[in-house]
Amino acid sequence: MPTDQELKDLVKKKYSEIALQEKDTNQSSCCGAGGCSTEVYNIMTDDYTDLNGYEADADLGLGCGLATQFAKIKAGDVVIYWDLGAGNDVFIARTEAGETGRVIGIDFTPAMINKAIANAARLGFKNVEFRQGDIEHMPVGDNTADVIVSNCVLNLVPNKQGVISEIFRVLKANGHFSISDIVLKGDLPKPLQEAAEMYAGCVSGAIQKDRYLQLITDAGFVNLTIQKEKPIVIPDDILRQYLPETELTAFKNSDMGIFSVTVYAEKPVQSAAPCCGSDCCK
Repeated sequence: MPTDQELKDLVKKKYSEIALQEKDTNQSSCCGAGGCSTEVYNIMTDDYTDLNGYEADADLGLGCGLATQFAKIKAGDVVIYWDLGAGNDVFIARTEAGETGRVIGIDFTPAMINKAIANAARLGFKNVEFRQGDIEHMPVGDNTADVIVSNCVLNLVPNKQGVISEIFRVLKANGHFSISDIVLKGDLPKPLQEAAEMYAGCVSGAIQKDRYLQLITDAGFVNLTIQKEKPIVIPDDILRQYLPETELTAFKNSDMGIFSVTVYAEKPVQSAAPCCGSDCCK
């Protein structure tokens, strides 16, 4: 079993390659990672083209949802977006936050950062910035963001609980997040669990839906809501790369499911510390 660091190195390598791929290649695979399918187009991604701020040249065709659409960004908000790709989601969030807002894009892949910076410079955007960093240790201070948004990232991180704790740290009191991700119902066949491409492709790194939601609640978030849920169907020609025909048939006939969910939750307003002595409330 690969170590956490080996998995992170794998993701960094694959997403450096993805930064140089054509959008069509990314959309016809699992999060762009590989296993290109001849059976379907656009396995996971949703259509961004009607959203204000959409920039075709900054759209790599990645992700598994449309979290920015559900993020409830208001004018003047400070927004953090992680796993920024070539910057498209950051530019959409920038439109929502307006000239008085600010958007910070975070990615740990230098190739993605460089691509996003070039696109922002070409478009003349001033109220966006890009920082290279690990989302388990976000390069921002406590209580910085009004909103955090991401699209198909948490499933790529081995320490999911650590990332959710980081979200809580970085959000302001009463701030919120909207995150699209891949979750499971039932167990993946072992060959899919062990396949490196399926990890980098957002599938084998996913956890059970109930566990995913419980981690968010345990971190202290409130008003947890599933904003959207859709099944993810991996085409047979991809699955056959990992499963023999008998296992493929059993998998397709099982109750096991792969789903994209967009989840919203809020960081509560912190209450004052309770009185602990005879004169502390005077």
